[in-house]
Amino acid sequence: MCGIAGIITNNARNYQEELKKMTDAIAHRGPDSSHFEFYENAALGHRRLSIIDLSENGKQPMFSSTKNECIVLNGEIYGYQDIKTHYPEYPYRGSSDTEVIFAMYQRKKENLIHDLPGMFAFAIWDNEKQELFCARDRFGEKPFYYAIGNNNEFIFASEIKAILASGLIRPKVSNLALSHYLQHGYVSTYQSIYENIHALPPAHQLIWKDGKISVSRYYSLPKKDRIISLLDAKDEFTYLLKNAVKKQLVADVEVGSFLSGGLDSSSIVGLVAEFLPKQTTISFGYDHEDSELKYAKEIADKYNTNHIEVHEKKEDLVTALLKTSPFFDEPFADYSSIPHFEICRNARKNLTVVLSGDVGDELFGGYNFYTIENKLRNHFSYKNIIAQFGLKLYQKLKPISFISQQNIENKNILDFHQNYVRRAFSKQERQALGLHSDYEQPYSFIPDPDSLNDIMRLDIEDFVPSNMMVKSDRMAMANSLEVRTPFLDLDFAEFCIQLPENLKLSNDNDKIILREAMGSYWTETIRKRHKQGFGMNVKNWFTEDSLLRFSDELLKNPNQKIFNYIDFKATQNLLTKDYKHWCLLQLALWAHNNEKYL
Repeated sequence: MCGIAGIITNNARNYQEELKKMTDAIAHRGPDSSHFEFYENAALGHRRLSIIDLSENGKQPMFSSTKNECIVLNGEIYGYQDIKTHYPEYPYRGSSDTEVIFAMYQRKKENLIHDLPGMFAFAIWDNEKQELFCARDRFGEKPFYYAIGNNNEFIFASEIKAILASGLIRPKVSNLALSHYLQHGYVSTYQSIYENIHALPPAHQLIWKDGKISVSRYYSLPKKDRIISLLDAKDEFTYLLKNAVKKQLVADVEVGSFLSGGLDSSSIVGLVAEFLPKQTTISFGYDHEDSELKYAKEIADKYNTNHIEVHEKKEDLVTALLKTSPFFDEPFADYSSIPHFEICRNARKNLTVVLSGDVGDELFGGYNFYTIENKLRNHFSYKNIIAQFGLKLYQKLKPISFISQQNIENKNILDFHQNYVRRAFSKQERQALGLHSDYEQPYSFIPDPDSLNDIMRLDIEDFVPSNMMVKSDRMAMANSLEVRTPFLDLDFAEFCIQLPENLKLSNDNDKIILREAMGSYWTETIRKRHKQGFGMNVKNWFTEDSLLRFSDELLKNPNQKIFNYIDFKATQNLLTKDYKHWCLLQLALWAHNNEKYL
């Protein structure tokens, strides 16, 4: 895991100072070393977190065997040892996964991307072609941002802060991105908070040549569900997940596992035990009656792991916010980022790499709202205009049920998901704040509005890379820790995405395929468990005087930078000590942290 940066421009050696500022800005991503390489028209920089091939042969920027190409890579190519055997003609100098990309590039050029597994963001400068080839992994595990500088330089980096540190661009805040943030609590993975700094979306590649940029999609999620029995699905599920875990255990340092005590992380730990004689597990918990620590301890005891428990510290929330917020270059409202930072910080004391159980809910149907949507699907009366009219009249006379209310407000479960589940501020509230534009998220397919599987596909294309992977990457990298996600192994994820809905959830049960395939790896207590988060409540947070004072400083002072972009008076009406209040606080804190650029 590393940080990458580069500047493509004439007389690139003249940009040594700018490139160093860029890599210094992301030193947390790679504290082990810093290196640079230059061609006449390309300057590449890299910060290294040493995990595979700890020798000098693994350092980056890395030249190919011909010296014609140079690469900077952030991420891991899983199963690279097997890939090597298919490219025996390349003269490998070391044992790093980076060289595999060169071997593939020299034979296939840009077409290599279709056969490249893993989590990655990389850039290859081809000096003969005077061309830069960049790509980002299929599920957005690793970030990649780019911009055009004041003198037409092409600038790229792992994080926005590195591009800003170059001093080569004056950023301009995007009203579209602000609106999307307030609607969902995060900025879309297809854009950035700035109009003139761009995110390379997941599953996309970029080619720069002669000052022209071409961005294209190289991968789309499988769109059709398979027809498969539960028995056959169990066998294939188990085989693919075991293979995914095995590939992601490859490292020249110890690999540990996050263990929440939930179904997903318990499955990962159970499978790791089949490959390692001893593993380290780490858990985070709040000290209250609903703490998950006791469940995690059960699994740790079952597999006799070297178990580390991180208990909640009564740290002032403002202190925690000030500690974590600088690592998010954009406004970000997922409040679980605070405990995630703490578990990563504590993991780094003993480990450099950990496996995570993230994305199980999106793949197996684990969220409670998926179950609600499954039930709602059978109650929507959107095709019956008379029924809708009657409901509206009835609502004026007597309170109606939740399901009846959704029949009025939404047409189908897709509308319900986007307008109720994945929404923070309504369109009317955003307009009151002065944001009148709506960002239309591009998808690789047209969803069936009555398909629960398509809703999960949308979450994998939007919520997972825009929120979950941002939190995972930024909080882990803030602590120089690599987090790997076995559930996002390409073969395994594709298999799960295509499973029929009845193998994922019913009105009475969730994660059916996981429970059937992995139940023997759990304790009896774990088998009975359903989804539980970190056990936090934003409303309780706003009972802290220090957080309220901090909120007043940022949101009740009209001179704060944020009010250059949203309406001050409308904001005051939304400070209701709830999730919306939290979103506004995070937005104001982002503006405060970045005021020199705004």
